[in-house]
Amino acid sequence: MSWPVSWGFILSCIIFNLFTDKKIAKKINNILLQIESQLEMVNETTVTEFILLGLSSSPTAQLFLFALFLVIYLTVLIGNILILLMISLDKRFHNPMYFFLFNLSVVDIGSTTSTVPKMLLIYLSQDKTISLAGCFTQMYFFISFGGIECLLLGVMAYDRYAAICHPLHYNVLMRPKVCASLAATAWILGLSNSGIHSGLMSRLSFCQDNVIQHFFCDVPPLFQLSCSNTLINQIVTFVVGGSVIMGPFLVILVSYVYIVVAILMIRTKEGRLKAFSTCASHLIVVNIYYGTIIFTYIRPNSSYSQAQDQISSVFYAILTPMLNPIIYSLRNKDVQRVFRKVMHGK
Repeated sequence: MSWPVSWGFILSCIIFNLFTDKKIAKKINNILLQIESQLEMVNETTVTEFILLGLSSSPTAQLFLFALFLVIYLTVLIGNILILLMISLDKRFHNPMYFFLFNLSVVDIGSTTSTVPKMLLIYLSQDKTISLAGCFTQMYFFISFGGIECLLLGVMAYDRYAAICHPLHYNVLMRPKVCASLAATAWILGLSNSGIHSGLMSRLSFCQDNVIQHFFCDVPPLFQLSCSNTLINQIVTFVVGGSVIMGPFLVILVSYVYIVVAILMIRTKEGRLKAFSTCASHLIVVNIYYGTIIFTYIRPNSSYSQAQDQISSVFYAILTPMLNPIIYSLRNKDVQRVFRKVMHGK
């Protein structure tokens, strides 16, 4: 008998003896049952949907929040759509500043639409579930529009710096090709930033806990729910997300320092007050937006606070998009004049 055949015969005998021995067979059977039960447990505990609790569980509070956020959402839509129409139809607004405001209005509509309608539906129907795919899709679009807005605000600050500090070279510095390149860069970087975060988030596992203590799918609450190691995600959020947030923020700060210095050189008191009033309103909105975003995303996961995160997210996700058209456009006298003509049908 050859070596391969003899070894095959011996192994067959060993396996036969193992399975015919009752004690050994019982142990093997128990091991197989344990493996099967563990596989079933994995299948049962893998999350396929999340539950969004919203901002309050009280029916009275939910009714109030539904009415409040519906009004805010309609205000965002109407205000930004009016701005889009006026900029598109009136040639007086075909300049760099309003070109960037046009982009900002599109972003504000997209940002609020990615979160508020789902929240309103939850309060209206009491169906708080959102699928895993739906949650990641919502997160992708919200982070995309948030990143684009951060970058656009930085570009807009540079535009104001060029207009106030270098008026003679403004048409060269902000020529149409440069404006288009800056806007396109903001969109590309914003979408890419969100793609990185969403791709890394899709690699995480979500087991038994599927209750999100929030009104939309955001990065920090999902980190808290994941049963995987989120260290890499946290590092990427801090480095990549921090760059998208802090880079434009530093550009804004430096630009407005130069702008304030230029304003102080204005001889007339009325001119200085008017310029300071405009800059102050811009900086208030910028500080609210960046302050809450920095607090939410650029911090250790261990310092996460559900209540604080919900409050800060209301500011950067809902209130800021409502304030942007008022602060940046509707306070402008030219915009008000065109708006009155539209309202009176002239």
